[in-house]
Amino acid sequence: MELAVIGKSEFVTGFRLAGVRKVYEAADIAATESIVKSVLDDKSVGILVMHNDDIGNLPEILRKNLNESVQPTVVALGGSGAGSSLRDKIKQAVGVDLWK
Repeated sequence: MELAVIGKSEFVTGFRLAGVRKVYEAADIAATESIVKSVLDDKSVGILVMHNDDIGNLPEILRKNLNESVQPTVVALGGSGAGSSLRDKIKQAVGVDLWK
């Protein structure tokens, strides 16, 4: 299983320097949407990393697919809503809200 990263140039550069091979730069939302769809169909990708703001800009149906995806597992980093997203991911994985 491989790691894939999708995002703007400033987001993906560190992953590229760290040796991640499947790094996709997307300049706009249309490009991001197209790349996300192709990565979701790629059976060799086990983990997909994206910026939380980029996920938030995707169409609702695609966001739902990402949230429910088991393979690849989607990891959202950064952005203003990262805390609540992490909380939701933990709640979904564990089945209990650990912050209550």
